[in-house]
Amino acid sequence: MFACLHGSGNLMALAFEFSPVVERSAPDTVTLDASGLDRLFGLPQDVAAAIARRAAETGVKANLALASNPDAAICAARGFTGIGIVPYGDEAKFLGDLPLELLGPSPELRETLERWGIRRFRELAALPPLGIAERLGPEGLRLRELARGEAERKLTPLEEPPRFEDAIELEYPVDLLEPLAFLLARLLNGLCTRLATRALATDELRLRLQLEGRAAHERTLRLPVPSLDSKAFLKLLQLDLAAHPPGAPVVHVWMGMNPVKPRFAQSGLFIPAAPEPVKLELTLARIKAIVGEERVGSPELIDTHRPDAFRINQGQTERSPQNQGQTDLSTRRKNRALGQIRLSLALRIFRPPRAARVAVTSGRPGFIAADGIRGKVLDLAGPWRTSGDWWTSDPWSRDEWDIALSDGAVYRLYCEPRGWFVEGSYD
Repeated sequence: MFACLHGSGNLMALAFEFSPVVERSAPDTVTLDASGLDRLFGLPQDVAAAIARRAAETGVKANLALASNPDAAICAARGFTGIGIVPYGDEAKFLGDLPLELLGPSPELRETLERWGIRRFRELAALPPLGIAERLGPEGLRLRELARGEAERKLTPLEEPPRFEDAIELEYPVDLLEPLAFLLARLLNGLCTRLATRALATDELRLRLQLEGRAAHERTLRLPVPSLDSKAFLKLLQLDLAAHPPGAPVVHVWMGMNPVKPRFAQSGLFIPAAPEPVKLELTLARIKAIVGEERVGSPELIDTHRPDAFRINQGQTERSPQNQGQTDLSTRRKNRALGQIRLSLALRIFRPPRAARVAVTSGRPGFIAADGIRGKVLDLAGPWRTSGDWWTSDPWSRDEWDIALSDGAVYRLYCEPRGWFVEGSYD
């Protein structure tokens, strides 16, 4: 059984409420597979009444027809007003009074039929098929089948855009994270299963918690690569909610996922195995929960000459396998080049720099005392004066010395407006 809606309004949304198989037959006509609706509503009259009642609730104004094949339902919906049910086996009789214009014949065929005096479905249906094939060709045979209501075909379904969302309305407010995690696991498992059935994954989790007092608490987690690991998703949400707890008990939970195609990467035979991106993200989330979000990320050099200036970049950066190979090749070349150079000294940086007490003699440091460092300056080089960012609100300037102490070590010492500091030692 097929149903057809012909009119105005949101016909597609109405059709998808009753069937997953919907065809847009024309800009103002949709046809849906109504097979199985009789088990829900009963007789075809009851099915038509249910669709018409829902159409009135949603503001859709359309003619409705039910038939055993889609084309008969389309002709009936276009030709009759209100609700029409085409009886099985009597399609030609039911459609007989309709004008031939509903079939959309070509101008040449319409002119020929007009000269023959054929203007209704029943008149075309009464012609012998052999004569129509000889005089009107395949188009004439197809129109005769449509006029008799005997055309059999399958619908060309129009898929509704997939939306992976789910929600839970709570009977009682929840103010603890542990029972809330149980509800989140239920939503995650359902959404991941729906994604897996369509061979999809997700790279973004969206959570919206409706709180008492009509307030909303929204969180969005973006993943480095698409994944379907529901257990890792749950742990990420738990850590995020622990760091950003809702301000009131939760009464409604909504979750959505962004559907994307999964990504497959093939590692090289001689490249060390890297951790899975989602598990690495989970590890970083656990570290953030301990040390703070602003202290976890990738170090990034700042565009300045200030010594040891960098910032923590919290964004995710990815490199393609091709770029990875090029970087590895460049690194190997640099290593080979460095291997040809004999390095005599290397500076081991102290972080943070060690504050020092310095005895100055004739404008030059003569004795140094710092944490774990104490001795007389036997030899030195410097000072080297550097400065910058004077045009900003955070300028800097410092004088640097390389000093050899009586304890047998060589250090980097510098002086700035805050005082004296030992920056590191030479190995």
